[in-house]
Amino acid sequence: MSTLVHPKKYSTSFLTNDLMAGLTVAIMLIPQGMAYAMMAGLDPIYGLYAGLVPMLVYPIFGTSKYLSVGPVALVSILLLSGLQSLAEPGTSEFLSLALLTSFVAGVIQILLFMFRLGFLVNFLSYPVIAGFTSAAAIIISISQLKYLFGLELPRSVNSLNMIKELFGNIQDINFPSLIVGLIALVIIVGLKKIKSKLPGALLVLILGIVATKFLNLTEAGITILGNIPKGLPSFTTIDYSWVNIQKVLPLSIIICIISFIESLSIAKTLGAKNNEYNIDANREFLSLGLAKVVGAFFLAFPNTGSFTRSAVNEQSEAKSGYSSIFAAIMVGLVLLFLTDMFYYLPKTILAAIVISAVFGLIDYKIFKKLLKTDRRDLISFLTTFILTLTLGVQSGVLSGIIVSLILIIQRISDPHVAILGKIQGSKHYRNIERFTNATCPKNTLIMRYDGDLFFGNVDHFYTVIVNQIEQKENIEFLILNLTALHSPDSTGLNKLLQVIKYASNRNITVLLTDVKGPVRDKFERIGFYEFVNKQNIFLSVENACDELLKKSDLENIITQDN
Repeated sequence: MSTLVHPKKYSTSFLTNDLMAGLTVAIMLIPQGMAYAMMAGLDPIYGLYAGLVPMLVYPIFGTSKYLSVGPVALVSILLLSGLQSLAEPGTSEFLSLALLTSFVAGVIQILLFMFRLGFLVNFLSYPVIAGFTSAAAIIISISQLKYLFGLELPRSVNSLNMIKELFGNIQDINFPSLIVGLIALVIIVGLKKIKSKLPGALLVLILGIVATKFLNLTEAGITILGNIPKGLPSFTTIDYSWVNIQKVLPLSIIICIISFIESLSIAKTLGAKNNEYNIDANREFLSLGLAKVVGAFFLAFPNTGSFTRSAVNEQSEAKSGYSSIFAAIMVGLVLLFLTDMFYYLPKTILAAIVISAVFGLIDYKIFKKLLKTDRRDLISFLTTFILTLTLGVQSGVLSGIIVSLILIIQRISDPHVAILGKIQGSKHYRNIERFTNATCPKNTLIMRYDGDLFFGNVDHFYTVIVNQIEQKENIEFLILNLTALHSPDSTGLNKLLQVIKYASNRNITVLLTDVKGPVRDKFERIGFYEFVNKQNIFLSVENACDELLKKSDLENIITQDN
């Protein structure tokens, strides 16, 4: 379902909210867009182009009325890190590759929509995303220090190289540029602290232009934007050559994944805040993909949902996707008539805007939280964070994906195993390590395996059961609680049979409990019951133990398992 309301159903009461929200978002987008374009290695005007067509396309197909699509800091730094080794930033070749990257990333997202593969992004864990975004925010901030200090330094996305260059040229700092940038930063942060409705980024932009023009700050060495082209972006062709597609494909895949995760998390967060839960992950793939593809033909480098602008859109009480369309119209008017105004805009002001915007990406609290809750997640967070800082953003993303996959494999290949006993005075069977009053028959071993059976964990399954049997003497019955078994593969079923055969060779009868219907159907299809008596499969551990008690009068010999 689109975020746009049909014109016939559009209430005039929505118009004021959508207009004001659109105006507010546009006011934020103009300075941010130009700053993010510079960060991506492009001329500032392309930041406005990236905020025009995508904002017209997304609302038609998207499912979030608050998501504001356009240039963002994270994607900009990704773009620079991925393309600067292929072409010189600022050149026509670099621009051509940037547009091709947007196109390819968009096509991948559309394909993921067509094959309904939106669930795949769930395998990138939150600690990994937090580690990557926190490190990327630091890299982005460091990358802007050269503008803040008024230094001419080579482009880089490696934080260590940037710091080395900064210290190597610290004697050349332009103090007027630093003072202007720090004042702008204080104003923006100060307005956020007091929760003022004044748009801090726009305010410092205007003050910077006025001060530079009338106080002749250029004579003090402050660098300005200079001439900015006037007019709307024209339709452009994209170089589809297979050679170039191969060059940008790895970067396009990364931008596809990161931009989707960022946008979806923003959309869901703002939607939940307003009790709106209609965000469709697959439809978001389509809408974000089309925004990239169509935008690429109109000089828009890769775009995605912006947290700050989306939050402002929601706070301005936008009622529909028309707020984004109104914002795009505002940007279009600026491109047509007002680009001359930005001639005297100091680059140090744009650096301050970027630094203030990305600092919110740094998750200060997650380290302490993960230290208490999950050490493995803490390791994945720190690994991604450190590798991103030291190796660069693109390598950080790839390492984060690898860490996520390793953690998934580790978790599913080593499930939790519990030895169960009956809680005295009840019919419940629980983990004897957690419930001290849980007891089990001295000649019966009851185990619960908290994982599905597949080729990745069958050895673990077999080993833990054999070890428990060998540790306990005089076992006559092995009860396996298979409540977690839902889709065992052929290797898993074969290993289950091996366990049963191993137990049988030791004169131990195996009873299976809590076997789901689809699994029993699979047992039937593969001839499992030729090796296992159906009468040895029970609905629950309680049923299995009751049956044993009936047969052998075990009730009098239940003792605490030491």
